[in-house]
Amino acid sequence: MLIYILLTTLVLISSILVKEMIEKRKILQQLHGITSDLEEILSNDTDEKIMLFTDEKKISALIEQLNRALEVSQKVRIDYRKLDLKSKYMLSNISHDLKTPLTVIQGYLEIMTMDENNNAKMLNKVTAKTNQLMELMDKFFTLAKIEAGDIDLTKTTIQLCEFCRTTIIDFYEILIENEFQVDIQIPEKEIQVFSNEDALKRILNNLITNAIRYGNEGKYLGVVIQEKEKEIIIEVIDKGRGINKSETERIFDRLYTMDDSRNQLIQGNGLGLTIVKELAEKINAKIHVESEAHVRTAFILTLEKIDY
Repeated sequence: MLIYILLTTLVLISSILVKEMIEKRKILQQLHGITSDLEEILSNDTDEKIMLFTDEKKISALIEQLNRALEVSQKVRIDYRKLDLKSKYMLSNISHDLKTPLTVIQGYLEIMTMDENNNAKMLNKVTAKTNQLMELMDKFFTLAKIEAGDIDLTKTTIQLCEFCRTTIIDFYEILIENEFQVDIQIPEKEIQVFSNEDALKRILNNLITNAIRYGNEGKYLGVVIQEKEKEIIIEVIDKGRGINKSETERIFDRLYTMDDSRNQLIQGNGLGLTIVKELAEKINAKIHVESEAHVRTAFILTLEKIDY
């Protein structure tokens, strides 16, 4: 009887050991499969996931976490590719935008060396192209400084209404020269915002310049300030040819230019509105555009209201 019990016990222990060995081997095979799949995904730089079905909860949890890590890695890779393409596109456009005025300047200088009688006229054209080039370089380096965090954005209390009036006055001559109707809707009472003065100045300058350049056909510039319960709205409005709905989402992208920018009379380089968006984000403001051709194209800047 004792021998029978011992034999039975030995058989049970053996069965348990065999079962554990089988389970262990199964787990090792699954881990090997996971390792192999992961190595192939990483080596081939694919967007695949680890597809292994198992009843083991710990193995299943491991696969889930690995797939989450792969998703993050794949998203980072996709974002990097997009950024790389944008950078290449940016460099291509900047190269072209720099080359064009430099080529013109070079041509005028050659003419001036051969014909002394046209020096004054040629000098004016060279000056204009040089200013165009300097404007482009200023925008490029400003954007680079913003993205590098190498710009002082200390916030102070700004008297917004007077600030906007002063900014608009800077454009008085060009507005009169181009026969623009100027519609200023700024409250008589003063509105205070807590923001960075230099950033806000550049944002408004770029928006007004953009309205004059692209809204030239409408001969209209509107600047409206509205005070809401929790925010302040500044709208810069023109009545030009407008912006297609398909372009409103891309208009703030780096170096994105609309088809109209091919026209030399209203040529832009796509950096101005990118700077507007970057600065707006840095000072916790929001910017978007609404457009209906020849009726109303409004760039709308939303600022946080000061809580008293």
